[in-house]
Amino acid sequence: MGRIAVIGAGMGAMAAAARLAVAGHRVTVYERTETYGGAVRRFERDGFGFDTGPGLLTLPAVWRDLFLKTGKQPLEECVELVQVDPSSRHLFADGTEVALPNASRAGVVTALEEALGAGAGERWGDFLVRAREAWDRTRRPLLEEPLWPNWSVLAQREPYPAVPRKRLLRTRRAVTLYEIGAWELREPRLAALLDGYALAHGVDPGTAPASAAVLAYLEHAFGTWYVRGGIRELARAVYERCLARKVEFVFGAEVTGVLEKDGRAAGLELADGTVAEAYTVVGAGPWRLRGLVPGRELYGSKDLAPDVEDRHPGRVVVCLALRGAREAGAVHRTVVHAPDAGEELPLFGSGAVPDRPTVRVDRPDDPALRPDAGHESVVLTATVASGTAYDWAAPGAADAFADRMVTAAERAVPGLRERTLWREVRTPLHTERETGAVGGAVPPPSLAGPEGTLHPSNTTALPGLFTAGGWSHPGGGLPHAGMSGALVAGLIVEGPEFRGSQ
Repeated sequence: MGRIAVIGAGMGAMAAAARLAVAGHRVTVYERTETYGGAVRRFERDGFGFDTGPGLLTLPAVWRDLFLKTGKQPLEECVELVQVDPSSRHLFADGTEVALPNASRAGVVTALEEALGAGAGERWGDFLVRAREAWDRTRRPLLEEPLWPNWSVLAQREPYPAVPRKRLLRTRRAVTLYEIGAWELREPRLAALLDGYALAHGVDPGTAPASAAVLAYLEHAFGTWYVRGGIRELARAVYERCLARKVEFVFGAEVTGVLEKDGRAAGLELADGTVAEAYTVVGAGPWRLRGLVPGRELYGSKDLAPDVEDRHPGRVVVCLALRGAREAGAVHRTVVHAPDAGEELPLFGSGAVPDRPTVRVDRPDDPALRPDAGHESVVLTATVASGTAYDWAAPGAADAFADRMVTAAERAVPGLRERTLWREVRTPLHTERETGAVGGAVPPPSLAGPEGTLHPSNTTALPGLFTAGGWSHPGGGLPHAGMSGALVAGLIVEGPEFRGSQ
């Protein structure tokens, strides 16, 4: 077994490191910043704590598998998982609201039927059945298997079984998420509900393939979960599992180059001149990785090349420290939908910032995140243009947009402005500093279809150099990060014939 050097301590990288260490490799992780977790961070001040990355967890089975395969303690002995119910509350522009129960298709159908009128719940329920079919068709190639050599098949075929629709003597089928909303759901509020799932993942609902329906299906089928103490606790648990498996971490270590010897990766060069020899290197961010191997093409002409990171959006996160107790019955997550969905879409093109954004409001009922019972911590999140498409450093830009987010969130939290002691505004510039992603962009999950997004293979053209994390297969999101680590570990341990989990 050889020495393996891992670039970065993000969730995908740590998932790979723990699995590789269990397989008998000596693994060292080199992290540019002073902590682990990548985008899974926590901001703390005056006894308040806030998740500044993902606020909820889907597909916890991915992380259960990691803990099962790397030690005796299962995930639930390392963190406390709480199923969030209702899964989410939605406030629409016309004042209508609906709370969707967790992991209950029948319950969701009933709730939508009662809130939005006869037929709405039934149409959404039928949509979830079709979304499940898309999920069943793409689950293995997009999550559980290395990227297919004939990956173009995934980019060409739409897996969502759209309903045929006759229009002007022609039969049409929805090929985008927008068309699903307009043609199949036929209800503006249902369309807004669907759009919200895309926006939360940094996906343009106007152009996303119909297969993006799986983003809604994941929540309804597998539920949403909260990690007591905040999602940062999951990162802590993974980090500690790595330490228990003898993974070494070197923080404050900026990697400036990948060494090559005899035609394969041979280690790393650090900014301070240190050379770390290794037989195998696991990198992060294929777009950025090119700069660490100058003069070497990491992907062949038939391979899927890395996407420019900052063409994807980022996030603004507003941490609010509130006086006054969280009212009884308050919902963990509320989505306040924008009055005009079309107003938001330019963020994916021109980089414009909407006046009235869709805002996700997280209010965890967690004593660990507040100084006492007389206070509350609240997190607001909105999808925005990256730091290269919009000048978030301009004087007043961040605060002005945060004000708009607070205005939207006031519909969800009574007396929000009056209760606010202080706030912390975090933009894509913070994300860039913490993760290295160009412009502070957030990687979307892989989606099949002609207008979908696929990410480069976990292998590269340089033998011994692999990639893990949200910018490589299978893309962004906590479940995808965990699967990325599993795929990389499998490819290194079992070789190129590894075909994924069985």
